[in-house]
Amino acid sequence: MVRAPLISIVDDDDSLRRSLGNLLRSLGFRVQEFASAQAFIGAQNARETACLILDVRMPGMTGLDLQRHIAASGWRVPIVFITSHADDDARTRALAAGAVAFLSKPFREKEILDAINAALSRE
Repeated sequence: MVRAPLISIVDDDDSLRRSLGNLLRSLGFRVQEFASAQAFIGAQNARETACLILDVRMPGMTGLDLQRHIAASGWRVPIVFITSHADDDARTRALAAGAVAFLSKPFREKEILDAINAALSRE
């Protein structure tokens, strides 16, 4: 039996994590939810992640910091950034460092699903 891809959501917004997690589970994905970048790094099965959905701005380590940390460790995981801040500099840096997509909150269901599909097709 083939296991469904694991999608990890890292966002300090509880309601966004829950609603997006529920949507992805309803579509058959396995989902992990984390309130911080540090929690994601410390997760035992973080490296099973097939696609990382990552908020840009969080308390502590930001999404861009986590992206750099992942790259420095030699781990390659497709990242879809989400943000409520229209920040062209962050968008430019995230995409230049290899992010699959950079979406503004609130995003449409189709936008996030298209980004996840693009990320999974990179694998």
